Amino acid sequence: MNKRLLLYPLIIGFFGCLIWFIIKQGDNLSVRNRHNITTTEVAPAAATASTGETVWNAIVHNIQHPLALLLLQIILILITARVFGWLAGRIGQPAVVGEIIAGVCLGPSLLGWLSHSTSQFLFPADSFKNLQFLSQIGLAFFMFVVGMELDTHKIKNKAHDAVMISHASIVVPFFLGVWLAYYIYPQFSPENVSFLSFALFMGIAMSITAFPVLARIVQERKLTGTPLGLLAITCAAADDVTAWCILAVVITIVKAGSLWSAALTLGMALIFVGTMLYVIKPWIAKKFQQFAAKDKEKSIVALAFLMLLFSAWAAEVIGIHALFGAFLAGVIMPAEVSVQKLLTDKLEDVSVLLLLPIFFVFTGLRTQIGLLGQGHLWAVFGMIMLVAVGGKLGGSAAAAKLMGQSWTDSLAIGALMNTRGLMELVVLNIGYDLGILSPEIFAMMVLMALATTFMTGPLLDLVKRIEANRLQTSRV
Repeated sequence: MNKRLLLYPLIIGFFGCLIWFIIKQGDNLSVRNRHNITTTEVAPAAATASTGETVWNAIVHNIQHPLALLLLQIILILITARVFGWLAGRIGQPAVVGEIIAGVCLGPSLLGWLSHSTSQFLFPADSFKNLQFLSQIGLAFFMFVVGMELDTHKIKNKAHDAVMISHASIVVPFFLGVWLAYYIYPQFSPENVSFLSFALFMGIAMSITAFPVLARIVQERKLTGTPLGLLAITCAAADDVTAWCILAVVITIVKAGSLWSAALTLGMALIFVGTMLYVIKPWIAKKFQQFAAKDKEKSIVALAFLMLLFSAWAAEVIGIHALFGAFLAGVIMPAEVSVQKLLTDKLEDVSVLLLLPIFFVFTGLRTQIGLLGQGHLWAVFGMIMLVAVGGKLGGSAAAAKLMGQSWTDSLAIGALMNTRGLMELVVLNIGYDLGILSPEIFAMMVLMALATTFMTGPLLDLVKRIEANRLQTSRV
């Protein structure tokens, strides 16, 4: 044992001496002039190195390197998102509410207001593209998981009530959003944006329900197995499918510019969707069965990732946005629990814990609440809130009541369907990227998404309290 311990420093020392000897001999070598290399080209760098930078300046320079800055941003984003997510949980709110607030706080609305220089150092404008690409990848993964978790059988089993309620929760706020757009378009629409594009995006932004957040709230309140919980989740699933299809059509119309181009793009989109549902879906189910029989989990994951990337790429090329393609790729995945669990385990933690917070903060960096410094702008925000809550909550509750639900359950369904959360932010960022939403409207709509998500829990508690008081009164 002692010989082995002695052998280690002897070997390291011996080869270390040889390396040192070669380096010393190399210092005496002369550099021959080559045809393509001149010594004058490297002289400035050598001169700079000789004068030297201070250690502190070198560290600052290294921090500002794109890769180092991106890693620092991710670390800061994850820590802030986790802290605010924990705080949201402490007050009975879903973590997504805290993560959205974290994004707003790291943006110009708070950090930029408190220290503009710090904000510019941590999130310079030229770093936004890197954050945007990462956030889009995270969203694609997340939408793939959402598509997999969409239970189409539940939609079929409760099709009549769910479709009626979900479509009422879309058409009413959509109409109110278009109506509101008529009044705010002259003042808040960006230049060269048609009223059609602006109105359609305002309509779809008012119509969105955050299916993942709603499902999480239903699960946290132990309503999953109840008739109310099943109906709410089914309504949200039907709402999700319908809203994303409408969004794809809206994006097609906006990007196409003319009716003929829109019709062509819509035709290609329908062919794409039909191919995915009726050709790729049965084929991929057959391949997954073959891989599962041979216990080839890696092949299943590889094929699923390939389909995710291909579907997102095809949707983006057609002109209906990559996120719709990612969602559709999730929908066509086989319904076997083992397959879905395998893919979810691979993707969910990375997308939800790592990449989605980047999306929230990227949205926060775009949200400039300081732009709403004048009283009339807050009045417009009040109109947006009134339209959003009245259309979504009121439309859902009224439709649920018409379908035979009690007023208590109808109001609870309305409160749940009024949850917007992440899905609303996705739509808003698409509109902002397309240049349809001005910074002022974008900020108002982000605040609306935050407020409607935040109020879901208290509204459910209020409905529950009213029902308890009613039962107590009836017993007396």
